[in-house]
Amino acid sequence: MSYVFTPAPIVSIPITGTDQRFPAHRVYCVGRNYEEHAKEMGFTGREPPFFFLKPADSLVIVNQGETGTLPYPSLTQNFHHEIELVVAIGKGGKNIQAKDTHAHIFGYAVGLDMTRRDLQGEMKKQGRPWCIGKAFDHSAPIGPITPASDLQKIEQANIELIVDGVIRQTSHIGKLIWNIGEIVEHLSAAWELQPGDLIYSGTPEGVAAVDRGNVLVGKVSGLSDLTLIVK
Repeated sequence: MSYVFTPAPIVSIPITGTDQRFPAHRVYCVGRNYEEHAKEMGFTGREPPFFFLKPADSLVIVNQGETGTLPYPSLTQNFHHEIELVVAIGKGGKNIQAKDTHAHIFGYAVGLDMTRRDLQGEMKKQGRPWCIGKAFDHSAPIGPITPASDLQKIEQANIELIVDGVIRQTSHIGKLIWNIGEIVEHLSAAWELQPGDLIYSGTPEGVAAVDRGNVLVGKVSGLSDLTLIVK
């Protein structure tokens, strides 16, 4: 087969304990999935879950023990961090029931849903799609994936983000409004999930701006840390 230009390489994420890699397919994100974060964004209650997507090539992949580089994006003066547990799908399916979700999950990773908050806010005011605020280049940092078989109950894990040594976000995966099984059930009713899909499951309260030179360390109990410097 001949192409008019060289195709982009497959985007893939390292897997702890092996030299194999996880090829990324789609990147789904869950909006407002911690109650306190929903409140700080002006919402309350257990609203139906909603989703948005980022391109797979927006992933910033950081190897275990390394510090990645996160470019400060164009067009924004309000670049926000959102720490998230990422669910890596290893077996696809449609209309997956929450109780069957474990059979479809390959593993978990620490991720950041970076946001150009000012651009997102302006699009919301105009009633327009806010891809420009969420789906830009380098907007989805992620650390190594830990296979689910190597973990205890992920629902019991703590999650936090530290910026320049100060804790900005801290919570517990058990506080997800829609738990992992419910997320997969709702998501797979709208899209047929594929092996390689990544699901950013939502962020707790404490989102705030970062600047060039800040060092971000994302943590979820049992997973490899995600460390980046904003450039």
